[in-house]
Amino acid sequence: LGGTDTVEFPIKFTPKYPGCYHCQIVLKSSCDIRVYEIECVVNADQADAQLEFLTPAYQAVTQEIPISNKSSEDWRFEVLLEGQCFYGPPVINVPVGKTVPYPLTFKPVAE
Repeated sequence: LGGTDTVEFPIKFTPKYPGCYHCQIVLKSSCDIRVYEIECVVNADQADAQLEFLTPAYQAVTQEIPISNKSSEDWRFEVLLEGQCFYGPPVINVPVGKTVPYPLTFKPVAE
C-alpha cells in the first residue's frame, strides 16, 4: 500500500520510411479495457549542414535555408540567433507539407 502499481510496456518501432505512423494499443483484463493512441513522426536522415558566407567587406549577404515540414502539424519556430552580424526573422511558421525558406543575413561590420 502507498506505492504505485506500474508496468513497463516496451515498444520497438522500426520504420522503413519517413512519415507519420499511428498506432492503437488495446489492453484488456476481466474488469478493464484501456486504449492508448500513439503517433510517431519519422523524419528523413539529414546530414549536418554548414553555411559559408563570402561577401565583400561591409556588404550584406542572405542565404535562404529551406525548412521542410513533413509532419502532420503546422510548425511555429521562435528563432534565437547567436553570433555577431547575423540577422533573420524572430519567428517562422511552416505549414504541414510545405517548405519555407528562412532568410539568414550576414552583415559584416569589419573586414
